Amino acid sequence: MSKLRARREFLGDVGRGMLIACVGSGTALDMGFASARADEPAGEPLAFDGLEPLVALMQETTAERIVPALVDKLRTGTELKRLVAAAALANARTFGGEDYVGFHTLMALAPAFHMAGELPEASRALPVLKVLHRNTNRIREHGGRPSEVLRAVEPATLSPGRDPGEALRDAVRGKDVDEAERVFAAIAGGSADEAFNSLLVAVEDQTEVHRVVLPYRAWELLDVVGRERAHAMLRQSVRYCVQSERRSGGSADAVETRALLPKLFDQYRLPRTPPGTTRPGDDWVGATCKTILESSPATAADAAAAALAEGIDPGDVGEAIALAANQLVLRDPGLPERWASPGRAPGSVHGASIGVHASDAVNAWRNMARVVNPGNAVACLILAAYEVARDRQGRDAEFKSWRPRPLAEYLEGVKPTEPEALLAETETAIRSNQQEIASALTARYGALGHDPAAMFALMLKYAVSEDGALHAEKYYNTVREEFARTRPAFRWRQLVGLARVTASECGRPAPGVAQARELLGV
Repeated sequence: MSKLRARREFLGDVGRGMLIACVGSGTALDMGFASARADEPAGEPLAFDGLEPLVALMQETTAERIVPALVDKLRTGTELKRLVAAAALANARTFGGEDYVGFHTLMALAPAFHMAGELPEASRALPVLKVLHRNTNRIREHGGRPSEVLRAVEPATLSPGRDPGEALRDAVRGKDVDEAERVFAAIAGGSADEAFNSLLVAVEDQTEVHRVVLPYRAWELLDVVGRERAHAMLRQSVRYCVQSERRSGGSADAVETRALLPKLFDQYRLPRTPPGTTRPGDDWVGATCKTILESSPATAADAAAAALAEGIDPGDVGEAIALAANQLVLRDPGLPERWASPGRAPGSVHGASIGVHASDAVNAWRNMARVVNPGNAVACLILAAYEVARDRQGRDAEFKSWRPRPLAEYLEGVKPTEPEALLAETETAIRSNQQEIASALTARYGALGHDPAAMFALMLKYAVSEDGALHAEKYYNTVREEFARTRPAFRWRQLVGLARVTASECGRPAPGVAQARELLGV
């Protein structure tokens, strides 16, 4: 399959998913954009012990009734974390990682829970209720409990002496979802860490954003659902990888990635033992960011591999890669009119945009690199660099004319210096979708040394209230984490990007939030 054809098919999947998100699966089916599931899954239904009543509630309640039902649960003592756990398991059981809106909703659960921790007690449940409404709405559109994808699976017998990750990867490459499920079920009989490391061997075959972010968000949710449920959560990614292979396993990007990674491991004798600890200065980080942003995917991957081999601290390598992804947010000229869709107007940069996707993917790669074995950790950072350059390469014809925000002409127009005035004008710019002004005001606020907490609080307000085309929660959390990890010379670039994306998404309130506010009295 050619790179152009693979990209067209991927964009077609995205477009169909966004249409379904806006009009519902029933209407989309009538329009010919969605297909009913013809095959009934085999195996016994899954059950989740003490959480089962809440999981069933998420699947069986209508979207109109789910928020009142959950608010009642909160008032009678159910913890917010327990609601998130039930929603994650309901999502996994229903969709199995195979539904566009479904897996985006799962990926938003942990970020929404983190956002809740930043809010006052009275409104803490809002971001979670917002995503739980979306979750139940999509489950009901999908067909509820009768449409469940995940069932009990009989484990395969693994060959002695063979690397289990390679066995899983071969099953995924064979595009046999049943065999891949059986192999992973056998692997998951061990520890959650072993299962995750084996899963990543298959994930690392391609650098497509959902293939990357889904396993990390499923892993992150183990802190909520419990590590004993690692199999149920991570097998979604196995199924997604098989679907990805069927769609684009022979694409030029996939072929290059599969050849490049072992080549760089051999060339640079990776992984190092132990990892490097050299902390480079700002100049190195800035130069490496530029190299990754402007190079071919293979050259960007080589730059990351060389840095790791030289003993540069993996955190600093990851920082440079994250800053390169952030540059795509800052430079994106906005959605062309020909690609506009409901919820994403021409000129918008939120949702499934080049910069948001790259930033979320790199954040996932970096977080996975912290918790996996040395070989996977190195692969995660090399592939993160590859992915940023590949995403930019898709817009190569335009890239050289792109200018990073804040644009000088807007920065010159910023007059206030006091934090309160800058925050007020930033909110006005956000509410009127003025991306350039919001970016300039945020940059000036940071340059003057004002408290980032107040600016994050402003952005959080809209990350909670707005739909964000399925990405508001993830991207807010990405910026929150990357800002904290980035050195002072560069960290405000992340918040400028968030201000721009927030101004882009404002004006499209998320379903369920107004109802939740009324019931909570906030």
